[in-house]
Amino acid sequence: GLLPHLGCRISPPPKPPHPSAAFLGGPGEGPPCSTGPGWAGEGPGAGGKNRRVCHAAARLEMGSLWEEFNRLGTEMIVTKAGRRMFPTFQVKLSGLDPLADYVLLMDFVPLDDKRYRWGGWGCWGGGGRILAVLSPPSPRRYAFHSSSWLAAGRADPAAPGRVHFHPDSPAKGAQWMRQIVSFDKLKLTNNLLDDNGHIILNSMHRYQPRFHVVFVDPRRDSERFAHQNFKSFSFPETQFMAVTAYQNHRITQLKIASNPFAKGFRDGDPEP
Repeated sequence: GLLPHLGCRISPPPKPPHPSAAFLGGPGEGPPCSTGPGWAGEGPGAGGKNRRVCHAAARLEMGSLWEEFNRLGTEMIVTKAGRRMFPTFQVKLSGLDPLADYVLLMDFVPLDDKRYRWGGWGCWGGGGRILAVLSPPSPRRYAFHSSSWLAAGRADPAAPGRVHFHPDSPAKGAQWMRQIVSFDKLKLTNNLLDDNGHIILNSMHRYQPRFHVVFVDPRRDSERFAHQNFKSFSFPETQFMAVTAYQNHRITQLKIASNPFAKGFRDGDPEP
């Protein structure tokens, strides 16, 4: 079958050279799908879906950790070579047809049309407060300011849209539901000329990861039903700011404290 507006077949996937991310078609017709408590659905426009995706549900793993980062304002490093996300995007799936084939993929969409800058300067104090910031014109008077992200103008031109296919795609629904699905191979880059298939993002811009379940439709005319054969999921707590270096020291501390692969960083290696 075809991903709507992508122009690439998903059987056999999963590695088109540089697939576009702008593939979500318009809403279908018919009654909306429903999901159980604690499981995310795609929200408005869920109607008219193929029964093999209609009841698909996804639960975000490590939800409490994502929430902890989200309260601080999650930051994800982008590098020229590509950097893996932490927390890793992982989901537990239910509601798939055990015998049907599915492709799983992700894309990243801008949250707004703004570019940002970190509004903190001076010496860090406890509780995320700035200490020892001189307030002009008096060189001896100290002021206390909260550090935060501030809009700094319109967004840069959009980076080339790409999707990341889970390397196990395609696979039976039974396999996808049997274990946690982890996108631990996905890498983020700010290199507009990247030829490794990494997700290209603009630094200092906010993004929402999206997760998509695509039914591999065996019908010869499956293109006609492309808009019915996928279901999308967004978890607001996974939103993040793309950065080339962490701006909020509390994010740095939480990454080091919670990332099992950050031992080298704790011992002095500058790559958390």
